[in-house]
Amino acid sequence: MNSVTRNPIDLEDLRHRAHHPQAGAMLLFCGDVRNHSDGREVIALEYEAHEKMALKQIDDIVDEARQRWELHFVEVIHRFGKMDITDCSIAIAVATSHRSEAYAASRYIIDTVKHTVPIWKKESFQDGTAEWSKGCEACGVHEHNTEPVPHEHTPPHHQSSTSLM
Repeated sequence: MNSVTRNPIDLEDLRHRAHHPQAGAMLLFCGDVRNHSDGREVIALEYEAHEKMALKQIDDIVDEARQRWELHFVEVIHRFGKMDITDCSIAIAVATSHRSEAYAASRYIIDTVKHTVPIWKKESFQDGTAEWSKGCEACGVHEHNTEPVPHEHTPPHHQSSTSLM
């Protein structure tokens, strides 16, 4: 049961749900808000999306992962709204019989979410400015495919740079 939320993600609860008697591996991935981007000091981050559409696309990605790997458990939770440094913005739990499948499935899910789900990210900087990302972080840096993914994540109703003051 994947979900989107505007509340903090309960990682401990997700970890407990992911335990499965057939699983020899349970991997919990958490994408945390970091304090820097392109040499600039980040003080907060905001994610926005059409939440129902984003959830539908996340569900499709998880369904594809289930077809590729034997997953005993899988769940994705994506948080939207404003977040502080170290907050978890996306959590992925995967349980499989063997660790290689857990790592592969988790990597596939996070990379595919970042490449294909239209989620916009706004970074607020220490200098008082804020910028909406012009593209996802994973775009153009896909290790298994040498072709960059043509995808722009700039919300049409937002300016690319705004002042917080």
